[in-house]
Amino acid sequence: MLFSSITFLYYFLPAVLIVYFLVPFKYKNLIILLASLLFYAWGEPLYSILMVGSILQGYFMGLRIESLAGKKQGKYWMITSIVISLVILGFFKYYDFFIQNFNEATELSLPVLPIALPMGISFYTFHIMSYVIDVHRGNIKAERSLITFMAYSTLFPQLVAGPIVRYADIAEQLHNRRHSLEQIYCGSRRFLVGLSKKVLLANSFGLLVTQFRDSEEKSILFLWIYAVAYTLQIYYDFSGYSDMAIGLGQIFGFRFLENFQYPYIAKSITEFWRRWHISLSSWFRDYVYIPMGGNRVSKQRQVFNLLVVWMLTGLWHGAAWNFILWGLYFAVLLILEKFCLFKCKLIVPVLISHIYVMVLVVISFVLFNAENLGQAVGDIRGMFGLTGIGAVTQEALYYLRSYSILLVIGIIGATPIAGKLYLSAIKDKVGSSIALVLEPVVLVGLLLVITGYLVDGSFNPFLYFRF
Repeated sequence: MLFSSITFLYYFLPAVLIVYFLVPFKYKNLIILLASLLFYAWGEPLYSILMVGSILQGYFMGLRIESLAGKKQGKYWMITSIVISLVILGFFKYYDFFIQNFNEATELSLPVLPIALPMGISFYTFHIMSYVIDVHRGNIKAERSLITFMAYSTLFPQLVAGPIVRYADIAEQLHNRRHSLEQIYCGSRRFLVGLSKKVLLANSFGLLVTQFRDSEEKSILFLWIYAVAYTLQIYYDFSGYSDMAIGLGQIFGFRFLENFQYPYIAKSITEFWRRWHISLSSWFRDYVYIPMGGNRVSKQRQVFNLLVVWMLTGLWHGAAWNFILWGLYFAVLLILEKFCLFKCKLIVPVLISHIYVMVLVVISFVLFNAENLGQAVGDIRGMFGLTGIGAVTQEALYYLRSYSILLVIGIIGATPIAGKLYLSAIKDKVGSSIALVLEPVVLVGLLLVITGYLVDGSFNPFLYFRF
């Protein structure tokens, strides 16, 4: 079930909210659990069993690990739980990839299985792993209530595409959270903003990306239009989903941490990753990079740690070489910044540093979105005129004219400009009073426009569903 669907917006969500707010607090986690299981089973009925099995092992392992606190056996149980989680994730997400590459390397013909990727498996697997690790470290107490733990693990607002919500961040909220009309309104506003990002912007940029792929008149200009369009599409698609998840969580009384903080205004690649998919980069930092030694080791070891972490980050996104190279690409850039650029303490104009970041990020997403390495290399070489294609075609100019307003809106919307203008407008009493009246009207108008798009539009899933 998609957030951006009529079924979710006008049937599922209203029904869940009515039941949720009618029952006493002690039953609210149960309602969330049942709603989340229905939400997931709507599209993945068979894989719901797999998800529940993964969650149950995490629950019982957590209890066992806590009972052995301070003993070596506790560490063994934690490792066992992690291995179980990784085996499940590895089989369903990476089996075919590894077998295909093994067959190519050895000229054998081991069978490849037509395994469909369970939605959200990367996200709920990371939830479970962080939970058992934190229990072992003594950072949190193991959850005694199976219903509460399953409600956390299956929270439908962020179940299939994040952000990665750690148990430690919402443990208290699972047992004691506040509900108010103000929270419901603010959450609804955040949800509608995210929904607008997805339906009105990401889907429109996705159409331009598709038109580029279908075109037989490639040019340098058209390649750059495509690259920028996809860079905006993935931002509005994924940050839009995160906004919706955070907004829904707020409606139900939860406060999820931010997952995006205007990454396209970054002035370094290091800063970019402090702003982009924050929950993922912080997860790898806390559960992989730091346990490997982090920055407390030699430079050579730091370089090795960074390469491993970013290779895993790329692999997390998908079972393909372009994802692995995408991760290593950022590893190299981060290593160069850490040990060369930052060490030199060069004073670079803000505009130059920003251009440097965005060019590298745009190139990275061309690699990220490629169907294979050959296509990635061809697209990137073509962007710099190394494939013999022309600089400009009439088709490229047509699409540039057709999408120019949308591209400008997308670029401005990816910066804090609109937010700052809004905050400055409501500083005084007059502006605040006007906003109090106009904001609900605008939100209702957005919902009506989005509904029109959804009724007339085609199925358009979130990009991160495949990860």
